Amino acid sequence: MQIPDPEEEEEEEEDRTPLLLRDLQPTGEAAPICCSARLSLAIWAFFGFFLLYALRVNLSVALVDMVESNASLTKNTTSNICQEHSSTPVVLRNTTGKKYPWDADTQGWILGSFFYGYIITQVPGGYLARKVGGKLLLGFGILGTAVFTLFTPLAADLGVSYLIAVRALEGLGEGVTFPAMHAMWSSWAPPLERSKLLSISYAGAQLGTVVSLPLSGLICFYMNWSYVFYIFGALGVLWFIFWMAIVSDSPETHKRISHAEKEYILSSLTDQLSSQKSVPWKAMLMSIPLWAIVVAHFSYNWTFYTLLTLLPTYMKEILRFDVQENGFLSALPYFGCWVCIILSGQLADYLREKKNMSTVCVRKTFTLIGMIGPAVFLVAAGYIGCNYELAVAFVTISTTLGGFSTSGYSINHLDIAPSYAGILLGITNSFATIPGMVGPLVAKVLTHSNTVEEWQLVFYIAAAINLFGALFFALFSSGEVQDWAVNGYHLHRN
Repeated sequence: MQIPDPEEEEEEEEDRTPLLLRDLQPTGEAAPICCSARLSLAIWAFFGFFLLYALRVNLSVALVDMVESNASLTKNTTSNICQEHSSTPVVLRNTTGKKYPWDADTQGWILGSFFYGYIITQVPGGYLARKVGGKLLLGFGILGTAVFTLFTPLAADLGVSYLIAVRALEGLGEGVTFPAMHAMWSSWAPPLERSKLLSISYAGAQLGTVVSLPLSGLICFYMNWSYVFYIFGALGVLWFIFWMAIVSDSPETHKRISHAEKEYILSSLTDQLSSQKSVPWKAMLMSIPLWAIVVAHFSYNWTFYTLLTLLPTYMKEILRFDVQENGFLSALPYFGCWVCIILSGQLADYLREKKNMSTVCVRKTFTLIGMIGPAVFLVAAGYIGCNYELAVAFVTISTTLGGFSTSGYSINHLDIAPSYAGILLGITNSFATIPGMVGPLVAKVLTHSNTVEEWQLVFYIAAAINLFGALFFALFSSGEVQDWAVNGYHLHRN
């Protein structure tokens, strides 16, 4: 009887982790990322998610200008604690946009309606991306969102139910985008470049928020709110044309990729991808590392969506900034987050490749920073009274630190199951969409009088949920490809 060699056993165990350079680069020198096809994909995805979030959040600013001032005060009186504060010169603003008598509860339903469509297409999006490829799915998802955005002014004029329906349809289109992108990266991203490539592509979402919030404010101020939807909708249609012409689903089908880059990508993914046609649903849904991502994703999004949809209102009702200045200050936190996502992605891969830090250690560390940090500063933001500079600083720091999470739980799907990353993201994003549906409604209910104490409660709830999600992920997450996600799983267990 042959006694197993402990060193051989250790090698077999380590073969499952994507950190070993001998597994990742079996053909030798890595293909440079500069001017590569995979970097081109990341950049076009960046612009796609830029427009995706611009299309998503512009209503948050436009809504302030769409609603009659006395209507919003029906159930939501403006706080008198802080004085009107504006450093912007008084300029005659455009007042041609129509006004609607929507009270605070109605506004909450309008802001949350997007997510009722968004949640439906998450898992189907991941499944379809695995079957037909992510290029078409992502492209038509953004195109559909852009087209429905163009119809938003007409829907608002027809009635609030039409507007809610159009926003829900936009959500249907956007719901497939993140799972589709994850599915594409499962074929394109070498394991040691996942953090930087995915952080580049998904950072577009933050920059889209940064640009669209102040730009929407300016459009509302100098034109009228309907042009917010026309301009961003038209840009979405234009992006779709370039996307369809330039990118490909995989390195094998790309017409302009170099042979060296194709071989590098394919060899780096050897033994990480499954050729099984069937999806191991049972094993997948019973996977503890998957549920660690679910909890973290849900928790982070509660804070993110609450601020994303209500920060313009908080700036206006509590800190008393006008609509034009509102947009710039609402965007500042997301600019910080955008910078953090880009830098943390580079740092995460540096720690994994150069410092030999394990994947799971990097994911846990970045998740803890990206969730506990925001919780602390978000609570602090509720206790600075009318100190405008400090309020903006704390909210900005809170959202900026959240950028670390992109290189934490947010791409952990690709670590534990590259072949099913789109489906896994669909599952986690389905749960993470619930805060977008419930969070704004809860916040609106809790802030009927728009007092500082009410907003403190909103911040406390968000911080507590963030803290719980971070600790759960730290306890139960993994950085290794799971047994059920690789070839031979069914053969060994049938």
